Amino acid sequence: MEFSRRDFSAALVAGAAVALTASRSRGAGATAPEARNVVLVHGLFADGSSWSEVIARLQTAGLNVTSVQNPLTTLPEAVASAERVIARQEGPTVLVGHSFSGMIVTEAGMHPNVSALVYVAARAPDAGEDYAALAKRFPTPPASAGIIFDGDEGRLSEEAFLRDFAGDLPEARAKVLYAVQEPFQKALLSGRTSQAAWRSKPSFYAVSTEDRTIDPNLERFMAKRMGAKTVEVKASHLSLISHPNEIAALILEAARGN
Repeated sequence: MEFSRRDFSAALVAGAAVALTASRSRGAGATAPEARNVVLVHGLFADGSSWSEVIARLQTAGLNVTSVQNPLTTLPEAVASAERVIARQEGPTVLVGHSFSGMIVTEAGMHPNVSALVYVAARAPDAGEDYAALAKRFPTPPASAGIIFDGDEGRLSEEAFLRDFAGDLPEARAKVLYAVQEPFQKALLSGRTSQAAWRSKPSFYAVSTEDRTIDPNLERFMAKRMGAKTVEVKASHLSLISHPNEIAALILEAARGN
């Protein structure tokens, strides 16, 4: 589907109507330079094409967009793959992560090219924090029970994928996404960030209020802790697919240095 600039402007207005929390602290309160580059990173059970709907909208707005193919092997390797793409950008760059890749954004976001961070229903650990321990402070999301391991390789069962990961997408669309899900290595889950870019850079967060993969209250906790500018989207974990207008609008706001 193609989008005109007028269509995108209307989408931006719609996105602005989403509940917006303006509380900020430290890095989130800093002023970022305007950016023309956006680097997107996908999480578990997905690949770079999961950003397709958002990419189209950002390109229509005149931004240079790259979607990283996260190797899903170890955290250092995943961070390195993002850093290589970030290093290729000319000028300020907004770094965006969905789900697990919030870990990558938190670490790779320290790169000097990165001007702002956007988390989409994503993990947002502090430096050295045990994310699993943090998550245990909140109810266990239903999707966790659907993770299947074949040796060290993990994936999400079809039932859990359709119900708990992509619950607000048409079933036919969700089944296509399930068919192409990328398996992840168990070692990926044990990684910890050594630094937290959100402590020094402007941060934005999109909470999925109907999320069954990361508890929505955990998302709210992380967003508030980092002082992020926050929107709440009535969506499943895959808000980037089911609500691309709102997600693209938040990224565009970060790119404008707001």
